[in-house]
Amino acid sequence: GNSTLSAINARQHASKPLPNAHAASLTLLSRSMSTATLMASSLAAAGASAAASRTRASVAIPSRRSVAGVSLPAAKINKISASRLVVTRAAADTEKATTSVAKPFEGIMEAKTSFPVSDNRSESFARTSHFSKSCEQAINEQINIEYNISYIYHAMYAYFARDNVYLPGLAKHFQHESGEEREHAELLMNYQIMRGGRVELQAIMPPQVDFDHPEKGDALYAFELSLSLEKLNNDRLLILHGVADEANDANMMDFIEGALLMDQVKSVQKVAEYVSALRRMGSKGDAVWHFDQMMLNKD
Repeated sequence: GNSTLSAINARQHASKPLPNAHAASLTLLSRSMSTATLMASSLAAAGASAAASRTRASVAIPSRRSVAGVSLPAAKINKISASRLVVTRAAADTEKATTSVAKPFEGIMEAKTSFPVSDNRSESFARTSHFSKSCEQAINEQINIEYNISYIYHAMYAYFARDNVYLPGLAKHFQHESGEEREHAELLMNYQIMRGGRVELQAIMPPQVDFDHPEKGDALYAFELSLSLEKLNNDRLLILHGVADEANDANMMDFIEGALLMDQVKSVQKVAEYVSALRRMGSKGDAVWHFDQMMLNKD
């Protein structure tokens, strides 16, 4: 019995590996699997390389090819093809740039068609479509009004400069006003010329030569007439502005507003103040003399 138990125990101990032996077995197994994996990878890479070699062999460019009946090496053929491609692209780029430069700008073509320069030297080259005949005619009429008012003021100057009237301050004032209205006429003439219109001077009415009034006296009467003329001129400028507005001529409207209308409104106010002062002071005797001295010493 003891011998049998000893034999069984011996077999059981023999079937169970020792701990160190078990670890060694696992390490060996792991190394074997790694080796197998590396071998499989190497085989796969070798297969892929072989397949690629077969593919290159099947589509390999022949060592010599014929171009235009002449046998040339394949490398030289490839260089010729590349050169042709570069030349073709360069020619396309040159053609595109030339077309872009040569193509005329649409605005320039429209300008030549819509605004041609007349071959007739009797017509203005500077005239634009907005400067209509009605604008040209209205400016000529305003020039005539400015000259007529200037003529009246010049007659007032001559009247108050007489030795039997002699109010030098009033004579100085109306001489200045005459020159100012003439400057306005010349301003309109220059604008007419600038816009390509024709200046057509018209007849000037002869003014009265005496300005004495039995009730108001000459000074008050002259300034009341001056106030009426300034208001008339203001209304005529507004009419001129309306003509420019109807013609859609923005430049002419701006010219009238900036160069004429503002000064005209100021002139109306200034003459109205003179009329008010003369009415308060009285239009005869010493009052007129003091008013004349004020006008004479005024800058």
